[in-house]
Amino acid sequence: MQKKQVYKCEECGKVVELLHAGGGDLICCGENMKLLEEKTDDSSTEKHVPFLQKKDGEVVVKIGENNSHPMEEEHYIEWIELIADGEACRKFLQPGDKPEATFQISDVDELSAREYCNVHELWKS
Repeated sequence: MQKKQVYKCEECGKVVELLHAGGGDLICCGENMKLLEEKTDDSSTEKHVPFLQKKDGEVVVKIGENNSHPMEEEHYIEWIELIADGEACRKFLQPGDKPEATFQISDVDELSAREYCNVHELWKS
C-alpha cells in the first residue's frame, strides 16, 4: 500500500484514501477493499480525464477538455483533487455543479489532477 492510493468497498461503496502507509489490509463489510486504478485514457464519449489550465496564480481543472462530464444525480464527479509538488487540495462536487474546480496556486514544479466519478471511478491527468 502507498500513500494517496484510493480504495473502494465493493459491498457498500465506501471510498477511502490512504493517508499513511502501514501494514495489513483495508477491510470493509468483511472483505478486502479494492485498490482503484488511476485511469488516464478516455475511450468513451463521456469524458473523465482531468484537463488543467494554468493562469495568473490559478489552476482550473476541468473534467473533459472539450465536452464536459455529466453532473446528474445518478452520474457525476464527486471530487476533483489537484496535486502540486506532492501537496493535495480537493474540492467536492454535487449533481448540478459544473465539473470543474479552481485552485489558487503559486509556482510549482510538478502538477497533476485526479477526479472520482461515482460510476467510472478514479481518473488522473
